[in-house]
Amino acid sequence: SVHFKGPRGAGRSRGSPAAARLGGLRAGLRVRRVSTRWSPVGAAFTVQPQGRRLDWSGERGGLFGVPELSAPEGFRVAQEKALRKTEQLVRRVCATPPGPRTVLIFDELSDSLCRVADLADFVKIAHPEAAFREAAEEACRSIGTMVEKLNTNVELYQSLQRLLADKKLVESLDPETRRVAELFMFDFEISGIHLDREKRKRAVDLNVKILDLSSAFLMGTHLPNTIEKRLLPERIRHHFKLAGDHAVVDSLRAEAPDDLVREAAYKIFLYPNAGQLKRLEELLSSRDLLAKLVGYPTYSHRALQGTIAQSPGEPVYPTLKDKTGTMKDFEMIRGMKMKLNPQNSELMPWDPPYYSGLIRAERFNIEPSLYCPFFSLGACMEGLSLLFNRLLGVSLYGEQPAKGEVWSEDVRKLAVVHESEGLLGYIYCDFFQRADKPHQDCHFTIRGGRLKEDGDYQLPVVVLMLNLPHSSRNLPTLLTPGMMENLFHEMGHAMHSMLGRTRYQHVTGTRCPTDFAEVPSILMEYFASDYRVVHQFARHYQTGQSLPRNMVSRLCESKKVCAAADMQLQVFYAALDQIYHGEHPLRSSTTDILRDTQERFYGLPYVPNTAWQLRFSHLVGYGAKYYSYLMSRAVASMVWRECFRQDPFNRAAGERYRREMLAHGGGREPMLMVQGMLQKRPSIDDFVNTLVSDLDLDFETFLMDST
Repeated sequence: SVHFKGPRGAGRSRGSPAAARLGGLRAGLRVRRVSTRWSPVGAAFTVQPQGRRLDWSGERGGLFGVPELSAPEGFRVAQEKALRKTEQLVRRVCATPPGPRTVLIFDELSDSLCRVADLADFVKIAHPEAAFREAAEEACRSIGTMVEKLNTNVELYQSLQRLLADKKLVESLDPETRRVAELFMFDFEISGIHLDREKRKRAVDLNVKILDLSSAFLMGTHLPNTIEKRLLPERIRHHFKLAGDHAVVDSLRAEAPDDLVREAAYKIFLYPNAGQLKRLEELLSSRDLLAKLVGYPTYSHRALQGTIAQSPGEPVYPTLKDKTGTMKDFEMIRGMKMKLNPQNSELMPWDPPYYSGLIRAERFNIEPSLYCPFFSLGACMEGLSLLFNRLLGVSLYGEQPAKGEVWSEDVRKLAVVHESEGLLGYIYCDFFQRADKPHQDCHFTIRGGRLKEDGDYQLPVVVLMLNLPHSSRNLPTLLTPGMMENLFHEMGHAMHSMLGRTRYQHVTGTRCPTDFAEVPSILMEYFASDYRVVHQFARHYQTGQSLPRNMVSRLCESKKVCAAADMQLQVFYAALDQIYHGEHPLRSSTTDILRDTQERFYGLPYVPNTAWQLRFSHLVGYGAKYYSYLMSRAVASMVWRECFRQDPFNRAAGERYRREMLAHGGGREPMLMVQGMLQKRPSIDDFVNTLVSDLDLDFETFLMDST
């Protein structure tokens, strides 16, 4: 979301009693009736996508139905239109007496920029045509420049300040409006606009420096390292790309069967780079300076305001290490290594991914090819639609896009339709592999939902991006269990966007604190692992046979093998992130801190002359918030156990889930949403115990046998 400091990560929160407000908003919306253009969702994915580029000739509409975007040049038209509207709205809000209307205009201002910036942000990385990508990149730069102007517009800031300084006025605002006003103010203040001119300039300079350093550091995390090939044992040289007299190492090769290949890749890929080390040190130092300048003791305190965690310093990490049983996992992995390589059985950091995979395969016979025939894409999509229908009264339908509306002919457009409220929004499914497409599974907000001045609701629009194989004449697209779980995960994000019904787009759907944003998607992984859900759709594409129950059970059990070691690795990453963004100056070098933290929280030895932190790309996007993965998983697990484990199709629990969690986006304090769903306020100990009990190998078996 664009606001007055650039694209937004975590939201910030205050509470609001929601059921009555949501009901009132819902009642006032116009119901959109079912359209005859909609077809069953499975049918939309059984048509064979060929992966060809679209025919751009002749008359066509614009991308996502935006008329201007029928050609790359339209981005300039769209951005100029948005910038003109922005200038009008700035004048209007500055002339408006303080009150609820101030917040409405601020949100409209944010929306006018977001509708171009969010769309361009997607197009610049995903469109197959270079001209569209370049035009989108230019639009992002143009909107970014306007954001910087707004960021330093003191008159704009003062119009919001006048509202929030009037206590009587603030108390008269409904909770969501008050919260959104506070979020806008928070966004201004973390940029330093409340400071005097000299400090404000310093804050702006630091923000620019942080953006530049972040971009350079991110690029450096992916750059390969080279070594003279004569330094590599001859028998493993062919495993690496050779360039003249050098070998090029571009990844850790974590799954390579040869121990020596993994060891060489680890030591070479993670060898310290002086320039990258300097960038990281400057990035951490600049973040600390900015946090202190705008009034926070550390960058962590600034980043965690309004999250579930609220502030750094919770003693979660040591507690988890004591309880997870990581050492038992390491012993099991060491045993497998000893069996296969008795001459070199010491367990090293490059070993767990490979050997734990062997243990899973040996114990549970979970070869993906055994499962794929049961997970055709059409069947999985029908399964999702059926689950959403039974839980939430929502169905997915295919809709034929207009010419020019999509960027590749394999993209499918889904209408999300509620049984009584009608059309809720659209999901564009960019699911298939193609040249130059990013290899990542992700969710993009293209347009946020909001209540417009005319009383109509602006429908949310999102894109889900996956990288699935194409179907062929004889074979539909078949998913591995991992692909199926990823599909469910990403659809959890999409439904968060679709079912949010916030008054303001600034807090729509997934625009919420980072440690809450992953809860709906991780919760969907629990549904994807439940036989009662999987049984509804997993059919062999040729014979129609249901996926046997014991195969689902084996798959679920296999995920628990070495899961404690995997979780402990996440604990180590989260702890390292918190230390780097804690008190400054740091007590020692980032590499010394890495070594101490790895040995304290993970347990496997640090390898001399390596610097894994220089490859930790999440330090850019998740700075001080990497713990969010663990927090979201704990919350999702608690919601599953308390509300859906007994009956994954429980409609009353589904309605409560929408009412208490999904409906609010970032418009309510996350812990209040969790409390509303669980009907109790969980403690840190509750979160820890939930994560630990998820590692119990008997948990899923109990689930399978209890039905």
